[in-house]
Amino acid sequence: MQNQLLLKKDCRELQPFPHIIEYACKKINTIQFDSLKKETSAFLRLYYVADGRFDWQINEQQYILYPGDLAVILPGQSFGAEKNFFDIGTVCWVHLQLQKNEYPDKWLIGKWSRLTDSECKTIGRILSINNSPVLPRIKEAGNTFQSMQHEFIHQEIGFTARINQLIDELIILITRHLTTQSSSRRDFPQTFMKLEQTLRENLSHQWTVEEMASLVGLGTTAFSEKVKSFTGFSPLNYLINIRISEAIKLLKRPDINVTDIALDTGFYSSQHFATTFKKLTGYTPSEFRKKNIPDN
Repeated sequence: MQNQLLLKKDCRELQPFPHIIEYACKKINTIQFDSLKKETSAFLRLYYVADGRFDWQINEQQYILYPGDLAVILPGQSFGAEKNFFDIGTVCWVHLQLQKNEYPDKWLIGKWSRLTDSECKTIGRILSINNSPVLPRIKEAGNTFQSMQHEFIHQEIGFTARINQLIDELIILITRHLTTQSSSRRDFPQTFMKLEQTLRENLSHQWTVEEMASLVGLGTTAFSEKVKSFTGFSPLNYLINIRISEAIKLLKRPDINVTDIALDTGFYSSQHFATTFKKLTGYTPSEFRKKNIPDN
């Protein structure tokens, strides 16, 4: 997904699509504060992770998403990041206006869809009873988002019908996965989450790739491939992102000085910490602390 795209309601590209509130494919190279505040909306929001690792809260529950994962946020559910910003990586999303059904808390897709009324009602029921908002490893969803992006950018003949068709395809894909999700399992992320917990408990340790690989019972090559596949980062860059994530939490506590935070999160020195932190966030640690801790 080379081209970045962000379309919001009432922009020219979305005029033929009153049901599309927002569409985006965005590559985040640096942390942008306040870019993902937790909020509730009246729309169906679908987020697909193409690259990176994203730590999100959906309906007050914490979820970690990796490449290929798709988040389904229903109208009335809260969504955002505890840190209020997008993590580094690439993510695509679409926000859709649904029609309210005659039954409470049920929704219909809308007249723009080529699905039958019966299919729309069934899909609405399946979405409403879904208790697992994150669908793992749905690479086909990435292809659908990429095709939508192409249609929005080039606007060739029939693009309106094609985009609506692609949204139908995405909703069908989600619904079919929801009906079979209970029988599906991910082979690595449970182990991965335990690894991350171990790393966070001892971030001051200078972890090597060999040590991290041994914690999950893999050789360094297989481990590196797994990490790259699930996060888009090399193991050491993945570790750096964990260190920065933890440092951001600590910087919001005025009782801990910056040097202690640097050493506690595994940086060699306060200078190394400051350089890395600014590279990833655009702020020095002191600037971030001043921005996030109001003066008394």
